[in-house]
Amino acid sequence: MKVLIANIEDVFREAAARWTLLAYFFLSTFFIVLFASAVNLDVVNGALAGAKLFGKQVEVSGTLSIEKLVTGFDSVLSVILYALCTFMAVFATAHLVPRMQDKGTIDLYLSRPVSRLKLILSRYLAGLLLATSNVLYLITAIWAIVAWKTHMSHPRLFVAGALIVFIIATLMAFAFLVGVITSSTGVSIMMTYAIALFSMPLFSHARIEAAMSSEVSAWMIKILYWTLPKVIDIGMAVFGIVMGDKAPAETALKLAPFLSTAGFLVACLALASWVFQRKEF
Repeated sequence: MKVLIANIEDVFREAAARWTLLAYFFLSTFFIVLFASAVNLDVVNGALAGAKLFGKQVEVSGTLSIEKLVTGFDSVLSVILYALCTFMAVFATAHLVPRMQDKGTIDLYLSRPVSRLKLILSRYLAGLLLATSNVLYLITAIWAIVAWKTHMSHPRLFVAGALIVFIIATLMAFAFLVGVITSSTGVSIMMTYAIALFSMPLFSHARIEAAMSSEVSAWMIKILYWTLPKVIDIGMAVFGIVMGDKAPAETALKLAPFLSTAGFLVACLALASWVFQRKEF
């Protein structure tokens, strides 16, 4: 526990020194202020009677139920937050392992009576806590603004936040693996975004498999789908959870994509820990 607390303090101090915390706060606050100022609603007797978007009047046919309005707002915002939080988290945490392996810095870390396994895992958890704090800040602020403007809210947005943290944890584990191997922040960022982007078209793996000219190619697509993190599947689940009963069938929460993504997370973190323990500095 002492090792974890020390690494949390070290990661947050490092983030403050490298302006990461300030950038995190500025970008998140800018998005919150933009959303708060962009949308103005006229609510009468629990229904939407009028609305303005960026100061321009939006036509409202009849009256729209506030419950439907809140569900619509939260579902769209959950997808935006999914992309925004994941994008910022990778940038904010990809340097944690490469910088730790700098000459002089790693000597200081290894001089402490702490095992390498505890060192890298506590650094991972500290980085995840940094990313989670930003997710919590954004979601809480958006939830409060929606509740303030509509006088209605539901907690499903926070459940979506848990799924966002899960995909961040998965991509962070891969970034840590690349960081341990290459000791390069730039390569960690590029490879993490590359694997996320590459996994996106695999959401339609069944169609791609059907279009393959050979059975071997179809099996390769299937293996890639079940090996890589399910970025789109989990993003769809985020949308579906917030939408609730009115969610499309394809956004239904399925266990298999989460289990395979969790397996990818554990495998990357285990391999990163193994390489770090065997690496010579």
